[in-house]
Amino acid sequence: MNKKVLSILSAVLMMAGCADNINSDHYYTNQAGKVSTVAQCTVLSVRYVTVDDSNSGAGTLIGSIAGGVAGSTIGGGSTAHTLGAVGGALLGGAVGNAAEKGLSKQTGLEYIVRMDNGQVISITQGTGQALGVGQRCLVLFGSTNRVIAQ
Repeated sequence: MNKKVLSILSAVLMMAGCADNINSDHYYTNQAGKVSTVAQCTVLSVRYVTVDDSNSGAGTLIGSIAGGVAGSTIGGGSTAHTLGAVGGALLGGAVGNAAEKGLSKQTGLEYIVRMDNGQVISITQGTGQALGVGQRCLVLFGSTNRVIAQ
């Protein structure tokens, strides 16, 4: 029973906590075929940042349930089962929360660019295509904004 619970917990946490692909060359199917406005710019600065998915609570919830079920199998009496379930739920929730946070964190790049009209903007995206200071680029304004090489 414990092996089943741990296997289910591991699989669900891997699916629930995976981070989105934030690279400029990645599109979701609902973004394909959409029109974006494009403008020319020059990169003013680049810095590494940490991009964290908002904590959905799924890891904590799933960990608590799995931990509670696994903990309830401890001991022989009803009090031991109850204490095991509570302890397992608390421990499972903490482990699930930590797993979700760790799986959803990734490194990104924050670009500060000057548009050809003089406006200065910031766009954060993945590290897939690194751009350099002074490089001429294009900004794609759409459902997801991107900076790409010209």
